[in-house]
Amino acid sequence: MNFEELVDIVTKLRAPDGCPWDREQTRESLKQYLVEEFYELIDALDENDYEGMREEMGDLLFQIILQSQLSKEEGTFDIHDVVADIAGKMVRRHPHVFGDKELSTSDDVVEWWEESKKREGKNHDSAIGGVPRSLPALLRARKIQMKASRVGFDWTRIEDVFDKLEEEIRELKEAITEKKQKAIEEELGDLFFVLVRIANFVEVNPEDALRRTIKKFDQRFRYIEAAAARQGRKLSDMTLAEMDIFWEEVKKSEK
Repeated sequence: MNFEELVDIVTKLRAPDGCPWDREQTRESLKQYLVEEFYELIDALDENDYEGMREEMGDLLFQIILQSQLSKEEGTFDIHDVVADIAGKMVRRHPHVFGDKELSTSDDVVEWWEESKKREGKNHDSAIGGVPRSLPALLRARKIQMKASRVGFDWTRIEDVFDKLEEEIRELKEAITEKKQKAIEEELGDLFFVLVRIANFVEVNPEDALRRTIKKFDQRFRYIEAAAARQGRKLSDMTLAEMDIFWEEVKKSEK
């Protein structure tokens, strides 16, 4: 099957004699599936699972075509308009590829991209505008900081960011000592924000870094559970020192 056949399948699912479930769906009801399919694709990418990537890209594409079908039924646009718009945008914003403009570095391309967005009326009332509110917090912090950095609102030395990090840690410790819950939450947020700034300095995506750490913790914790089970024990009956022995075992096995 090809792309047009998939579009026809979606049209049929939404037709009066189509699928009752698909016909009942609205933009609001479908949003959760868009989010779920996106993160399932991210999981497949993280795992280097090519079969999973292929499947999840298909699931995400289906959701995009289904959303476009809703718009077609409303008489506003269809999937072909979506394809035409993005194709035109990519050509306009890459004149160094499809035209004769000279853009020799990635920084030049990013600067041109931002200028192009302004010319297309995509400029915002702030230099840090245009970052979706629904992005995961670490990713949103990263993008906002990168936008602020482009207009010079940033540290020039990573040592200054580490100084700020130490300041935020001190303030968090004070809030915890004083048992001020609102202040604790605020200082934790400040601490996360500075950590994101460090990540930007060293060109690491904080969302990716944390996700990999979570994966590592998940694998190590499951090892501890399995090792305890082999001894006929439960983690709840073990001391932290005993569990830490297994933790060190799995760390060594990873090297």
